[in-house]
Amino acid sequence: MKARIIIWFKRVNPEALVWITGLTALAFINLENTSHFTICPVNNLGLDYCPGCGLGKSISYLFSLKIEQSFAAHPLGIFAFIILLHRIFFLMLKSYKINKPSTHYLTNQKVK
Repeated sequence: MKARIIIWFKRVNPEALVWITGLTALAFINLENTSHFTICPVNNLGLDYCPGCGLGKSISYLFSLKIEQSFAAHPLGIFAFIILLHRIFFLMLKSYKINKPSTHYLTNQKVK
């Protein structure tokens, strides 16, 4: 079983793993905590408006099925979540097609 997991991680696109990890972290984030660390350069410069701030919170509310709060945190959060799911799906599909085991040796056909 452990060998299968290692093989799976070697076959999966690293970008897909990053997105899956990020969405998993957003699913388990504590939204009750009002103060948090931010890596946003616009916010760290002291500017009041950043077009991207609130996307993570919006997706976190979406995982909690709080649609109104998700939209209030950032109007494009639901759209960003759909785009990320779409990206993960196609990266995984591409990884599967590239790493699909060859079965031509099971048939008696010659490979061209």
